[in-house]
Amino acid sequence: IIYKMSPSVMANVFGRQVYKLRWTFLTIASVLALAYVMNFSGQTITIGTWIAGAGAAFAFLSPILGWIGTAVTGSDTSANALFATLQQTAANNIGIDEHLLVAANTSGGVVGKMISPQNLAIAATAVGLVGKESDILRRAMPWSIGLLIVLCLIVGLQSTPVLGWMLPTFG
Repeated sequence: IIYKMSPSVMANVFGRQVYKLRWTFLTIASVLALAYVMNFSGQTITIGTWIAGAGAAFAFLSPILGWIGTAVTGSDTSANALFATLQQTAANNIGIDEHLLVAANTSGGVVGKMISPQNLAIAATAVGLVGKESDILRRAMPWSIGLLIVLCLIVGLQSTPVLGWMLPTFG
């Protein structure tokens, strides 16, 4: 209607786009399936309990899980599906606010998004550097790691009285 396309042309375009995105859909479905299997089998709780052995220092490392998850899967949602329960379990075992560590997972994912393969491909296409994704990654990686370090410090300090006053109270 808006583009003055007939329904048959729209259906054709839609079908071609779904076909082009078939591997993306498969990847997202696979990651979410893995997350459900890990959650329902108790793997994330077990790993979270093990990670809690790092003690309060885990708060400083918590955003790294979200960063890795998003950098690998390309999706902050997928990283949250994979690691949110793990972060919550670790927080409860350590005695740190679970909302802080789950939020740290999401924030780490946001920082990792800039180095995810599909974002690099999109950026390369947008600026006419197709095939130069490795050059973009090389330039983006220091920024991503720098922001991750700052985020780790902020989250770590928010788990202590130094910046703990910033956290909202629930309940």
